[in-house]
Amino acid sequence: MPSDMPLLTDLRRLRVDPEDNLDLSDRATQIDLPGDPSKDEIEAELDRLRGQIGELQDAMFTRREQALLVVLQGMDSAGKDSTTKAVFTGVNPLGIHAASFSVPSVQERRHDFLWRVHAQVPPLGCIGVFNRSHYEEPVIRRVHGELKNGEMKRYLRQIADFEQMLAESGTAIVKCFLHLSFDEQRERLQERIDNPLKHWKFDPSDLQERQFWKSYQAAYSQALAATSTAQAPWYVVPADRKPVRNLIVARLVVQALEALKTPPPDPKPELAGLKVV
Repeated sequence: MPSDMPLLTDLRRLRVDPEDNLDLSDRATQIDLPGDPSKDEIEAELDRLRGQIGELQDAMFTRREQALLVVLQGMDSAGKDSTTKAVFTGVNPLGIHAASFSVPSVQERRHDFLWRVHAQVPPLGCIGVFNRSHYEEPVIRRVHGELKNGEMKRYLRQIADFEQMLAESGTAIVKCFLHLSFDEQRERLQERIDNPLKHWKFDPSDLQERQFWKSYQAAYSQALAATSTAQAPWYVVPADRKPVRNLIVARLVVQALEALKTPPPDPKPELAGLKVV
C-alpha cells in the first residue's frame, strides 16, 4: 500500500460547507478505500499517522503558542471513545487532554451552557479531545422539544462565536461527526447486550434515544451546517467501518497539526560549546 492512500490526501468531500443545506441522510456512512486495503494495511497506515501526530504534538508542546481542539460527536455507539483511543495512542500524555460532557450538574446549570466547556479547552501546546461536546446539550434539547427553532439558532450562533474566539486565541479546531447508520447502531447495541464484557458500555437510555433517530439526524444536520466555518470546520466521517473511521480522523488531525506550521524549538546560543563534566 502506498504511504498515503489517495482518499486520505484530499478529504474535502467530507467537509460541510458553511451554511450548507445539509441533510445527513445524503451522506455516506460507509466508504471503500482505493485499492481495497486489508485491515492490516489500514492499521499500518494508522500507525504511521499516529507517529506523525506524536511528532507534531511534541513540536507544538515545546513552543506552547498554539493548541488543537478535536471535537468528536455522533450518535450513541458511533465510536467516540474507541476513536480517541485508536488515534491518540502513543501521544505524549502530558500534551493531551480528553473531556466528556454528560448531563450538567446543578452548579453548571447556574451558568451559561458554555461555561463548563471553556474550562476544558486545551492549554496552548496541547491537544484537547471533546467526546460528547458542547453540541450535545442544544441537540438533545431540540430533539426533545425543549428548544424552539429560534432558540436553537441562538445556541448555535453562540457556539460559532465561542469557536471563533478560540481560533483567534491560538486554538485550531477540527470537528468530526462520526456518521453511523441506523442498522449499524442496532448491531453495536445488540453486541453490548449479548457480550458480558461489554455490558458496562450499555445504557438502557440508548434504546429510548434510538426512537428519535430521525429527529437527531435533523438536529445534527442543522447544527453542523450552522457552525461549520473556515476556522472550525465540520467533517462527516463515515463510521460504519471502524478502521476506516479511525484512519480518516487520524488524517484530519495530522492535516490540522501540519497547518499550524509549528517550527522546532529555537536553539539556545548560550549552550553552544558547553561541556558537561
